[in-house]
Amino acid sequence: MITEQTAALRSALEGTGAPVEFTLDDAHTTGGVLFRPEARDAARCGHPDAVAVVRTSGSTGTPKQTVLTGAGLRASAGATATRIGAPEQGTQWLLAVGTQYVAGLAVVSRSILAGTDPVVLAPGTFTANKFTAAARELRARAGTTGFTAVSLVPTQLTRLLDDGPGSPTVAALADLDAILVGGARLPDSARQRSAEADLNLHLTYGMAETCGGCVYDGVPLDGVFADLVTEPDNPDITRLRLAGPMVAAGYLDDPERTAAHFSAGPQGRRFLTEDTGVVSLEDSPAAGIRTLRQRLQVTGRVDDVINTGGVKVSAAHVQRVLEESPEVRDAFVTGIPDDQWGQLVCAVLVLADPTSTPDAGPTTELESRLAARLRTELGRAAVPKKWGYRESLPLLANGKTDRQALRRELENRTDEDS
Repeated sequence: MITEQTAALRSALEGTGAPVEFTLDDAHTTGGVLFRPEARDAARCGHPDAVAVVRTSGSTGTPKQTVLTGAGLRASAGATATRIGAPEQGTQWLLAVGTQYVAGLAVVSRSILAGTDPVVLAPGTFTANKFTAAARELRARAGTTGFTAVSLVPTQLTRLLDDGPGSPTVAALADLDAILVGGARLPDSARQRSAEADLNLHLTYGMAETCGGCVYDGVPLDGVFADLVTEPDNPDITRLRLAGPMVAAGYLDDPERTAAHFSAGPQGRRFLTEDTGVVSLEDSPAAGIRTLRQRLQVTGRVDDVINTGGVKVSAAHVQRVLEESPEVRDAFVTGIPDDQWGQLVCAVLVLADPTSTPDAGPTTELESRLAARLRTELGRAAVPKKWGYRESLPLLANGKTDRQALRRELENRTDEDS
């Protein structure tokens, strides 16, 4: 499958090949469609350079079909190579994310433009053994001095780090020249373990609409510009907007949504995200020349603001405080409708020690400690009124947290308690 897909994407990027439409097989029905140039329905895709349609996961409840262009994928690949210090030719990528998602599609396009074929992780469940074996093959292809890279989601990296310091898995991670991690927030504990293992980590921010990550370690890639747009009906909320050559053409068969999110601007095509954040300027480290560069911090999502009792609480901020506790491995926070409060702040926790999960019932000592910390840092309204516990958070096929499943679970639990 990957060989056929690589050939289809290569022909699309290079503008060559037979007029054959390439569609993912039944095992990847949630994924995207690649088009060879002559077979594109340009009017339907809305852009003459359309080469791929990526169907998003719908983790927020609104699946979309994003039209990517050849110019966008090429710009993304080139800017990525520059930022991570990879050579224009010869970089070897490990493909550990499904190609039906933009992160996997980006790895394939980067490999094509680098003149290499990606090493593909063995199919089936993601395991440390499969990753380690693929990483060894990657190094063998690249040689001792070749540049190697991988793109992972936080859950994958966390599971690999669980093998512990000195393990073959962590040694394989440390041997990589660049590890791109995106798709969700990486827990602080995983960041610390990555630093202790001296991993060449790059935390990326982006989405299908920007051909994948376009902000690395808080700094936009070359050619990318970020600004803030104030919500017309709520001046307290500012949404991030990203501009640059890798911004998508729009959404397939959805002109209304395309018009709401995509526009032209002085820095190029722009995409209005669903994320809130802060954009600032800082000194660039360029030697001998004092210049300014943008720094971007994502603070949450527009829809993660919980209005409880008339007080607005950021679910992302609550999650951050919870995950800073050494007793919490992972957390999910959301608001559930409530007749009295408007919304209830609810949290689902994955504990660092799975054997210590409290029994259901009155407030536990752990919840009291976490509540005290939240009151101190964020105020009384930020304390969850409902707590849940899991051995792990449910994931979508692309490694992102299944937010909709957790919301349904919390809503059902709230109904039972009422």
